[in-house]
Amino acid sequence: MKIIKRPHFYTLPSNFLNLRLALVLIVGEIVIGTIGFMVIEDYTLMEAFYMVIITVSTVGYGEVQPLDAGGQLFATILILSNFGIFAYGLATFSYYVTSGELFKKWHFSMIGKKVKQLEDHVIVCGYGRYGREVSANFKHHNIPFVVVEKSKKVIAEIQHSREKLLYLHEDATKDEVLQEAGIGKAKALITALPDDSENLFIVLTARQLNKKINIISRASETRSQRKLELAGADHVIMPEQIGGFYMATLVSKPGATEFFSYITRELESDIEFEELTYEAMPNSCHGRAIKDLNIRKETGTNIIAYRPPEGNYIVNPSPDTVLVPGASFIVLGNREQLATLNGYLNRI
Repeated sequence: MKIIKRPHFYTLPSNFLNLRLALVLIVGEIVIGTIGFMVIEDYTLMEAFYMVIITVSTVGYGEVQPLDAGGQLFATILILSNFGIFAYGLATFSYYVTSGELFKKWHFSMIGKKVKQLEDHVIVCGYGRYGREVSANFKHHNIPFVVVEKSKKVIAEIQHSREKLLYLHEDATKDEVLQEAGIGKAKALITALPDDSENLFIVLTARQLNKKINIISRASETRSQRKLELAGADHVIMPEQIGGFYMATLVSKPGATEFFSYITRELESDIEFEELTYEAMPNSCHGRAIKDLNIRKETGTNIIAYRPPEGNYIVNPSPDTVLVPGASFIVLGNREQLATLNGYLNRI
């Protein structure tokens, strides 16, 4: 049996004005008034409805038919009750318009509808430094995503920025929030919160809600990495560890490190990576060796790695390498070359 908890007498409600309640009261008054006039005065539906409207709106038109004593009493009660209902409705509507609450509700409603329409998208939990970088990359590649952030300050920044982001002002550790973000239809989830315990909770919840989703988690402590993997994370990223390694290689291999950094900054450079999976490539490419595809000659792009189904990478694969089911090629080129590659693969 479900127990309904009533608000404590000494607890002050956050807001006495409720737009839905005001609409229910106004509609309820019209319905009750219409039924009342139909029963007491034997009016038709249209006559009763008209009588209620001119009564509650205090227009002052004459009655449809002369009222008897019962009708007069009912009309009096309707007028008296309308004072409170009309005052409450007017105050509520004025509050929601002047405070912007009406437009906020409309805004959140539109955001919610857009989120529900998402499919094969990515859920980004946390819009801090790393969450912003992830979002910028997704926008650059036109990958659909939704941000889940619980900080009021961060949400306010999103709302007042020019960024066209789909977001939920919620706590991503809650099951219902991830479901609202469409985790059942999402292809990946990235949790980039600074607290490892919250990341662990999100990973565990996400894996329970979607067994096949690709989960990527941030970790601050080395000891958290194994726990996140056991909870269901497919990849665990430690930004501090990566940053330390990068700074060290700037000393030992500065030229190579700077070049790699340059080609991975897609927003600044014109060089990009592309993964060509067996399943995504046309049937005409299946079973053909690299040398037979003529990708370098026709498009200018380079196949720099081969990833067999086992998961390990082969750098600079042999020209005799054949793409098999479950495998993929990693291709390097500028934007123009990669665009040419996509067109070329569809023609051969």
